Amino acid sequence: MERTARAFWVTAPGRGEIRSAALPEPGDGDVVVRTLYTGVSRGTEALVFGGRVPDSLKEDMRAPHQEGEFPGPVKYGYLNSGVVEQGPPELVGREVFCLYPHQTRYVVPAEAVVPLPPGVPARRAVLAGAVETAVNALWDAAPRVGDRVCVVGAGMVGCCVARMLSSLPGVRLQLVDTDPSRARAAERLGVPFAAPDAAEDGCDLVFHTSASEEGLGLSLGLLGTEGEVIELSWYGDRQVRVPLGEAFHPRRLAVRCSQVGRVSPARRARRTLRDRLTLAVGLLADPAYDALITGESPFEELPATMPGLADGGIPALCHAIAYP
Repeated sequence: MERTARAFWVTAPGRGEIRSAALPEPGDGDVVVRTLYTGVSRGTEALVFGGRVPDSLKEDMRAPHQEGEFPGPVKYGYLNSGVVEQGPPELVGREVFCLYPHQTRYVVPAEAVVPLPPGVPARRAVLAGAVETAVNALWDAAPRVGDRVCVVGAGMVGCCVARMLSSLPGVRLQLVDTDPSRARAAERLGVPFAAPDAAEDGCDLVFHTSASEEGLGLSLGLLGTEGEVIELSWYGDRQVRVPLGEAFHPRRLAVRCSQVGRVSPARRARRTLRDRLTLAVGLLADPAYDALITGESPFEELPATMPGLADGGIPALCHAIAYP
């Protein structure tokens, strides 16, 4: 087995480089994984790349296999699919998903990887983190048959939430975004798309994923009486104004956080983090999710690619990183 690998590090806000990494000797129960693809999560990874993780959240924002500390140097990421080269016989040769950063090869305990079931290709599997976030949000929200629902923000997570909601019988569903080009992804996902000024109000639930004040204000405005916003956005170190005047109190509206770091309280007693991730990986047998991978670059170009992904210069929902 090769004892070295190459990994992407954020060296300072707005800058990154590829460094050599020494691999530890695998122990009993460990696996050696050769990476096939990683995915760049534009929301959280853009904040990390820009050095915008608040000091008060440095521990909460740690990725499972992170090295280094915010704001840098730090090795960060959590959307990794690869093939097991060494480990328990039942895993050798299997393609797996792991919450691991951008690195060509790595050693982790076998329980840290989820084997990909038939019908889930490695490239699509990098979406597992976003699908897992959407699963948790639906557990939090508990949407019902016939609900009127909007998803505000057609990014990677918003699109995953909308795709899952689309199978709910009788649902009136819209995916709302200011970017008209997102209508194409919505079409491929089988979800009606609307610009903000055309979104239907009177909603029972609104899932907000745009990470903008305007999106949160719109989400509250789309609610019907006693409706609820499920807030999935993370704003980093930004202060956000929430419009709690006018109709907020008379109509008894609500805003509730959904955060993927813990299993939803609605399922926490009966589901583990691994249960939830395994469910998310299995849901990716749905080929409609391919609509969310909107670009691809080789790993060696990641230091030059990441600034464009972080500032929006490279438009993307999920950008795949391919490994040799």
